[in-house]
Amino acid sequence: MSMWQWVKKFFKNGQLESLKDCYYELSAEYYYKKLAVETCVNLIANALSRCEIKTYKEGKLHRGNMYYALNIQPNQNQNATAFFHKAIRKFIYENECLIIMENDNFYIADSFDVKEYAFYENVYSNIQIGELTLNRTYKESEVIRLKLTDTKILSVIDELYESHGKMVEAAKSYYKLKNNKRVLVKGDYLRAQDDETQKKIDDMFENQLKNWFDPDKKSVAFQLQDGFEIEDMSDSKTGLTIDSRDISNLVDDIFNYVAMAFHVPRGLLKGDLADIDKQTDNFIMFALNPPAEMMEDEFNRKAYSKDEYLNRTFLKIDTSKIKITDIVQLATAFDKMFAIGVYTINNILEELGHEPVNDEIGDKRHVTKNYQDAETALKGGET
Repeated sequence: MSMWQWVKKFFKNGQLESLKDCYYELSAEYYYKKLAVETCVNLIANALSRCEIKTYKEGKLHRGNMYYALNIQPNQNQNATAFFHKAIRKFIYENECLIIMENDNFYIADSFDVKEYAFYENVYSNIQIGELTLNRTYKESEVIRLKLTDTKILSVIDELYESHGKMVEAAKSYYKLKNNKRVLVKGDYLRAQDDETQKKIDDMFENQLKNWFDPDKKSVAFQLQDGFEIEDMSDSKTGLTIDSRDISNLVDDIFNYVAMAFHVPRGLLKGDLADIDKQTDNFIMFALNPPAEMMEDEFNRKAYSKDEYLNRTFLKIDTSKIKITDIVQLATAFDKMFAIGVYTINNILEELGHEPVNDEIGDKRHVTKNYQDAETALKGGET
């Protein structure tokens, strides 16, 4: 449902029908969904901010301007964490994000127009960054455009929640109805029809009984007049009340739908710590790696030439550092990788988040004597 469609629901013949209805509709079709979506966005953005973007030059790890820009300061007004948070939010909420490369800096466009072609480069114009509107146009090769799919996932969630939100509101109304206090007042209502008598009757019902049913009142006294009898007709007396868990289950369904849409494990979205390692692995595989790989491909094809990439000059988004693992759990794996020459001492230090040693031995590879090449093993004997 678009914003304009939502607003029009509360107008009739150009007049606003009810601000109360407007408030209830907003609470039903906005806040639960907003909480679930915002949680997913923050999870993905926070995880991406923890990733190290490694840059390579001719196959060797290289820290230059590109590395500094993407890991520390993309532009003079933002750090890398704030930059990628904004990029992910625009990517999810607007289904795309345009990044401008200018003088070794990166800027996120707040709005833009694009003219797409089949056999020529797309052209971008009317690009606005903050309060500044750029006069020039950009070709596809001059910008970074993050766009994973052609379907706006939020529009799908909106359509799904349009009906489910009404179910939540219906459950809330039913909960109030079944748990409300209702009484039947029996009495002799053959009385004088004058204002003074009617005022006394109204006072009994509107004021005295109002305090009687007020849950915030610590103690209340009620004087039942002669000729009247009160009978409790509430559902709570017969055990027909409903529990608030029925509403909570419907809200849980909303979180489940949003988690499914963003491929975020449901337990992780709700803060459930059971099987947190497996949940984190699934989150990295299905929710984080796809946008990270899309960003990686887009930066590599725009920031580097084809020849540079084929000569192994590229960047890579390392998502392995998101999980915090106990160093004791890694000891055996590091020992085996070091023993077969996969990791050097500096490689292990970098994986642990420590600075490499400035010594030749830190970059040397070691292999234990237990290993030999296959050709020597097949020949047998000693040299």
